[in-house]
Order: sequence, then C-alpha cells, then structure tokens
Amino acid sequence: MIGQAIIDRFSALLGPKGVITDPDDIAPWVSDWRGRYHGTAAAILSPVSVEEVAAIVALAGELGVALVPQGGNTSMVGGATPPADGSALILSLRRMNRIRSLSADDNLAICEAGVILSNLHDAAEAAGRRFPLSLGAKGSATIGGLVSTNAGGTQVLRHGTMRALVEGVEAVLPDGSIFHGLDALKKDNRGYDIKQLLIGAEGTLGVITAAALRLVPAIAARAVGWVGVASPADALALLRLVEAELGDAVEGFEVIADETLGFVLGHIPGTRSPIETRTAWHVLIEVDHGDLRDPGPVERLEGALAQAFEREIAIDAVVAANEAQAEAFWRIRESLSESEKAQGPALQYDISVPVARMPAFMIDAADAAMARFPGTTASSFGHLGDGNVHFHVRAPKGTSDGPGWIAAQGQAINAFVHDAVVAAGGSISAEHGIGQMKRTELARLAGPARIGALRAIKAAFDPQGLFNPGKLIPLPDEA
Repeated sequence: MIGQAIIDRFSALLGPKGVITDPDDIAPWVSDWRGRYHGTAAAILSPVSVEEVAAIVALAGELGVALVPQGGNTSMVGGATPPADGSALILSLRRMNRIRSLSADDNLAICEAGVILSNLHDAAEAAGRRFPLSLGAKGSATIGGLVSTNAGGTQVLRHGTMRALVEGVEAVLPDGSIFHGLDALKKDNRGYDIKQLLIGAEGTLGVITAAALRLVPAIAARAVGWVGVASPADALALLRLVEAELGDAVEGFEVIADETLGFVLGHIPGTRSPIETRTAWHVLIEVDHGDLRDPGPVERLEGALAQAFEREIAIDAVVAANEAQAEAFWRIRESLSESEKAQGPALQYDISVPVARMPAFMIDAADAAMARFPGTTASSFGHLGDGNVHFHVRAPKGTSDGPGWIAAQGQAINAFVHDAVVAAGGSISAEHGIGQMKRTELARLAGPARIGALRAIKAAFDPQGLFNPGKLIPLPDEA
C-alpha cells in the first residue's frame, strides 16, 4: 500500500483539487465497466495540464510509484483498473477536457485526453464537420482512452480505427519528458513512428495528454436500413452487393443474430424490431453522402435492396423514413452490450477473423461451443465489413453465481474460443485491447517474436515498469 507521506508529496505538487483521497469518491473508479476486476488505490491524481502530468510522472519515478492512466473507465478488458494490492495510484485525465482547436479548413481537431467523445461530435457538428468514430460508450469514453486502445466502433468499414484517424499525439513518457507530436504532418521520415507506438499501447509506454484528430465533412444526407437475412453468408453477399452499387458511401454494416436482438427488445425500454418478419439474422446498414449533389442515399439504398430481394439474399427490409427512425435503429445496435450484460453471466469475446471466413465462424464457433459446454448458449454480432465479431458464450439458464461459473469454466471456454479464432487466422483482440483479461492468452497464442518485441519496447520506454502495470505485456512466467 502507498502511505500518507507519498500522498502528501503529490498533494504539495498538485494542490487540493489535484488529489482525491476520499474512499467514496475513489470507489467508482477502481472497478472495471463489466464489474469483473476490482482494485485498490490510495488516491486519484487529477492534473489539468500536460506540465502537471509530466511533474506527476517525474515524481512517481523518483518515488517508485506505479501509475494507472484512466479516462472514462469504459475498458472491456480491465485495462484501466488499478492492482488489487494498492501498489499504484490512478492518474485521471478527466480534468484535461479542452478542445484546444478545431479547424474546418484543416479538417483537424486538437483535443485533450479527457474530452468525451460525444462532446467532440457536437463541436465538430457545429463547425460543419464530424469525427467519424462512434461507439456505445460515446457519452463517457474519452479521447485519451480511445487513442490508447486504438478503438474501433461502427464506422471502421469506411474510416478505419483510431490509428487511421489520429494525425498526431502529445504524451508524457515514463522518464517525465513530453513528446510534442501534435503536428499533423503527411510526410515525416524521422525514424520510428512514436505516435503509432503509443496508439494501442494501453498506457504502458506513455500517457496520452492530447491528440490531433482527422475530421471529415458533415453528412449531407444518409439512409439507414434494417434487413432480415437467413444467414451470415447472405449478410456477406448483401455487403458485397451494396458495396458494388454504392461504393465507399457505405459507412456502417452490422450483422446481429436474432437471439441477440431479442435481448435488446427484452431489456432496453422503448425498443422494437424494425421489421415484422422473424429472421435468423439481421443487418443494419448506413449509407452516407457528404455532397448534396449526389443522388439521394435513400433511393440508392432502396435500389440496392431491390436487387437483394431479386437475388433472394434479403427476406425483409425497411429503410428509415426519418432521422428519428434511423436513430431508433442505431439505438438497438448501441444497446447490444448493455442488453447482453442484463441477460446474465457470460464470457464476451472481441475477436477478428478474415472477412471471407466470418460467416462460417459465426455459425460454426457457436455450435461448437454449445456442444463442448452443454447448457451454454452462444451467438454473436459484429462489424461484418471489417471482420470484427463480438462473440458471447452465456452461462446455462438459471445460473445465479456468475463469478463462480466464470471461475470454474472461464479458462476452458477462453481457450476453446481463442483456439478457434487462431485456427481461422484471426486475432483474440480486435478493438478492446488486451488489458489484464487477455494477457495470459496472448502469451499462450502469440509467437515468441511478438512477445519478445513487446517486452523489449516496454523495457526501453519504461525500465522501472511503473506505467499501467499488469496490463498488455505478458509476465515472464506466462509465456
């Protein structure tokens, strides 16, 4: 545990507003979003500037105190939860919440790490632009966390992950130095790309304090459709048809099992199925246009869907008649994680497989898991266009002790699912990161070259091992 003398040193550095020690105020921030990991922290350090972050890191290095960087605490893999032994302090970036600049001419926003994603959306919209990354936790997820985990979301098909959207970063490195990398240079051949090392590093190599983010033109018009199909294979055929007809105007393409849709309808008030026909699988499509001179997206999507009916790919479909209905369709998608959590104990997998193999994986992996672990149910939903599957194995009906079931079955189910992913040529982490949840599985399944490189980079940047300990990097006895 970290004693009062150390807390006093940080209090002298930051002042009374910069250090939180009340246990009631700390309590919401020491458990992960899913409630699976629980830690302890004697204090939350809350700086307001990059200079204060640098001073915190320098003092932590002097005292040998570990730091756990934290934004909105929406990690799905325990990536922002402090250790249970109280050996680390939480470094909260939430007070660093300024949008330093936003230029429609440059299509660029410079945001501090604590900026909430939905606030950036609003600011960009006011300037006639948008930041093309969205996810269910947009009302609490922060820019620093999104950069640190290389977040994905529902618009990767067209715009890519955070790696593609981050033009530059400002960060404090473990020695207390400030990396000034916010210049959005298209060409820069000065050696290793430090920015890309920090993106997706989960706070193990540096503390992201600000990011320069790429904006795109505001949507002039959009069409959102909901399509019932018989199988993921038909969903992929529909994707290829829509891409052929509409090109890169296709912004989102999500596939959802009917069982998973049922969880939303059962647990999220005010939701209803967009189509009357009961189908085994559902597809949510968004088509966007940034140019008012383009043909109307509704007409173009309806034309593509007419072809889907002719080819017997689609069973039923509806195109949203207005923005309220379009938002209702997306609310279903954005409520999937919440409804799965309400459904009961489950093991959730954020995985990726090659797009061509995704339809078979969604069916075969679910059938295999249910056969191997009797009483469980399994289904998935995902970003079909980029091969990202959210695959869930749920505890047998009537299971009251969720943690007990996970403790008894979790390791075996994890290995079973991840082995299937690797066999399909995929990754055990598509967009949520490794955190502490997947660290041992990374050690088991990743090759020695990958593990060796991760450890070497970590040792070079953070020789004291003080940045987000226990996350991402497998321990020596785990490989």
